[in-house]
Amino acid sequence: MFMIEIAGVKVLYTGDFSRQEDRHLMQAEIPNVHPDILIVEATYGTHIHEKREDREARFTGLVHDIVSRGGRCLIPVFALGRAQELLLILDEYWSNHPELHDIPIYYASSLAKKCMTVYQTYINAMNDKIKRQISISNPFVFKHISNLKSVTFDNYFKSGISAMFLLLSFGQGSVMLKILDRENWRSGQTTTGCSKFTYCVNSKLNKRILEPRKPMTSCIHKLHGLSTWFMNSCDEYLVFSNHCDVIKHIRKQIIRTKLIHCVLVHGEQNEMSRLKAALVREYEDDTEYQPFVHNPRNTVSVELNFRGEKMAKVVGKLAADRTNVQNKKISGILLKRNFNYHILDPSDLSNYTDLAMSTVTQRISIGFTGTLPLLRYYLQQLSGDVEQFEISSKPALKVFKCITVVIEARMAVIEWMANPVADMYADAVMTVVLRAESDPMPQRNVPPALLVDKSHVQECLLEMLTDMFGSSSISKLIKNDRMTVTVDDKTAVINVDTLDVACEDETLQQVLQTAVSKLFLALSPLKANTQYL
Repeated sequence: MFMIEIAGVKVLYTGDFSRQEDRHLMQAEIPNVHPDILIVEATYGTHIHEKREDREARFTGLVHDIVSRGGRCLIPVFALGRAQELLLILDEYWSNHPELHDIPIYYASSLAKKCMTVYQTYINAMNDKIKRQISISNPFVFKHISNLKSVTFDNYFKSGISAMFLLLSFGQGSVMLKILDRENWRSGQTTTGCSKFTYCVNSKLNKRILEPRKPMTSCIHKLHGLSTWFMNSCDEYLVFSNHCDVIKHIRKQIIRTKLIHCVLVHGEQNEMSRLKAALVREYEDDTEYQPFVHNPRNTVSVELNFRGEKMAKVVGKLAADRTNVQNKKISGILLKRNFNYHILDPSDLSNYTDLAMSTVTQRISIGFTGTLPLLRYYLQQLSGDVEQFEISSKPALKVFKCITVVIEARMAVIEWMANPVADMYADAVMTVVLRAESDPMPQRNVPPALLVDKSHVQECLLEMLTDMFGSSSISKLIKNDRMTVTVDDKTAVINVDTLDVACEDETLQQVLQTAVSKLFLALSPLKANTQYL
């Protein structure tokens, strides 16, 4: 099993798993998570497995019956996992029944022979029973089982002795064809037996031998060439498989986690359809919860839509700033990494990422022969943030809190840290410098700085509101710096001093607040917006 999380959506993929502990492997554990999507195998559909003890008793009893009557037992099974379980069961059963010691057990698979070394070595990966047994002997070193490769094939069949065959494949290998092509397994022989203990794949030979009187055609050139024969039905079909009772465990998972989407895979289409129908019926009468069950065919994609909340965590200097409170706007860099979002100060970028922030200082020199008071006069009309100071004994002006203008001999040097807003301010300052250069006004004639006249603002405000709502809606008398506006029986009060608007109607309040703010900006020099610098 593995679980992945993509943009807050958890996907749990089970693969093939079993909730029953077998002879050598531990049972699968259900992770304590709440996935949004569960991709689960549906190999056996709605079938419920019998208990392990009952299953093993049926298995050993069937094998004992076949070999006791002088027959040979054929078991097609997967080469890994289930094969080792059956070998452990048979070797233990043979050890406990001395009357069977003369009957050999063979497994036919070069892959299984190679993998047996892995099982013999990595005992710590097995369950507790195998770990305890290793202190006495290695359970995967079998006493009564050997590889079929070590036996001469033709001489063995001529002997006519009873035997057990485990064909570790899907049943399509040449070894199985050779054994089935022998006369002893054809129709009419009652001493032989063929048992299936694992999942059957359609169109494979081990699926066809489950069907009675099914014509078999094999092409074995070294033995008999092309031959066609009929076969009796399989003696038994027992389930020794690393697949769980999906219907039972999916119900538990859905109830526990309130699963949204369940995707059934790995199963035959009919079995998957039965399982889907059973799960849909389980919750068709539930008005509060309806899981979505999907059973796509192989190579068919499933598209699922999710809407998740995007949350950004404030880190670094911004998080340590105590002045940042609820509903206060903050400025920083939005960092996205693995679907996680963080907001941080630009100076913290190198602390939280592999990126480094570079700053570009721009400097431009413009010919200027005027005086400092003249330039300051024009800049104060542009900006409400003009400060005078000195740099290396040279007079300088700070405009918009980010643009520095240094007056040198017949030159004005403008310097700023490059960013979109500061670049815009710098363009405006350069225009003002050029305007001051074109107006050679003597210093004694430079007028004082313009101040925002409160009475002028009130006159402009009254004129603007009259144009917007009519003279009958505006109070001509301003008391305590407050003006009243009445529109459709809705009254708003404007504080001329602070430019705040109070009104119970939200729409009217927003219209008036926007109009008043824009009027003041048009009548007064600009103030630097440090949020974007």
